Amino acid sequence: MKKIGLTLAIVAFGVTVNAQITDSLRRVVKMEGAYNFRDTGGYKTADGKEVALGKVFRSDAIDKLSDKDLTTFKDKKIVTVVDFRGIEEAKKAPDRLPENTNYLLSPAGSNNLPTAQDMAKMLKDKNFLFDMYGKGGLPYFGERYRPLFVQLLTLEPDEALLFHCTGGRDRTGMASALFLKILGVPQEVIEKDYVASNYYLSKNPTMKGMYSGLSKMSGMTEAEIKQQMELRPELIRNFFNTINTKYGSIENFFQVEMGMGPKEIALLKQKYVK
Repeated sequence: MKKIGLTLAIVAFGVTVNAQITDSLRRVVKMEGAYNFRDTGGYKTADGKEVALGKVFRSDAIDKLSDKDLTTFKDKKIVTVVDFRGIEEAKKAPDRLPENTNYLLSPAGSNNLPTAQDMAKMLKDKNFLFDMYGKGGLPYFGERYRPLFVQLLTLEPDEALLFHCTGGRDRTGMASALFLKILGVPQEVIEKDYVASNYYLSKNPTMKGMYSGLSKMSGMTEAEIKQQMELRPELIRNFFNTINTKYGSIENFFQVEMGMGPKEIALLKQKYVK
């Protein structure tokens, strides 16, 4: 579906500073060439345990990582990268990775690279993000996220994994939400982690030029564009609600789309909850 593919490739950034959760600084990985590089761990689960730190990371584009960043990358023991961008999207800005990194491209739903005109047109549809997180994106959720969870099941104890897209907010945000949800992190915490991308991506210096260009093409003000693209809790709620409506539960989604039943889910918790 072209519209979904185009939407997913948008690099757009909200500016709600309040979205930053109070203890998020311990998860941020300082990079010179990325702005939304974070550890997914450190969150308490509903049963009082904690998602392991230093095992699973998420990020925005990593094609501009510096030599210093690559050292940080290796220090974090990241040996596997799962890229949710489309084929053409990834070709345009190949990941910069240390040698021998295990790289997997998982492009389902992201097969079309948008033009600036496409992006401007989509911004006029107030429901386009809601649709992407819901029925419009549903056909791609299983295929897109299956490779990530397969890798998580087989990751060695002394290894770490990173998943990312271009903005590190939509495709990556859904992946992080699924990961935290299946480990038992409360919904409210997942939502706060999700909208925190508004804060981190607001620091990207390319923002102003992007918003300015889209404003000229769409006829919308920069403020309107920022508001339209801001991540909101109801988007990730729609993501889960859409999955629950079709599959009955997140666990059933994992069973049907990932081929992962109670045994595999228990293994995920064993590996990533302490």
